[in-house]
Amino acid sequence: QVQLVESGGGLVQPGGSLRLSCAASGIIFTWSTMGWYRQAPGKQRELVARISGGGSTNYLDSVRGRFTISRDNAKNTVYLQMNSLKPEGTAVYYCNALIATKEYWGQGTQVTVSS
Repeated sequence: QVQLVESGGGLVQPGGSLRLSCAASGIIFTWSTMGWYRQAPGKQRELVARISGGGSTNYLDSVRGRFTISRDNAKNTVYLQMNSLKPEGTAVYYCNALIATKEYWGQGTQVTVSS
């Protein structure tokens, strides 16, 4: 059974930082492309950052330079370091695993950026 468990969300002031973690089980992690998506109220879910099994990354334009995605294959965990957070970053952040044609999602973690 595939499980993706996110942690690290919370309330942060504008300009602050958070690090999200996603622990994966039930998949061959090194073969997986891992991603972070977010969904704000009333908006569609969007890809924030993605990292391939080989370590290639891509980012949503609005977060490039402020967010960093990384992975620890020994721990089956993917991270999203978020710096210089803005109020528009308020959303539920979801971990995603893509292996060939199969896709899996975590339950999401709330990030609120507010003073």
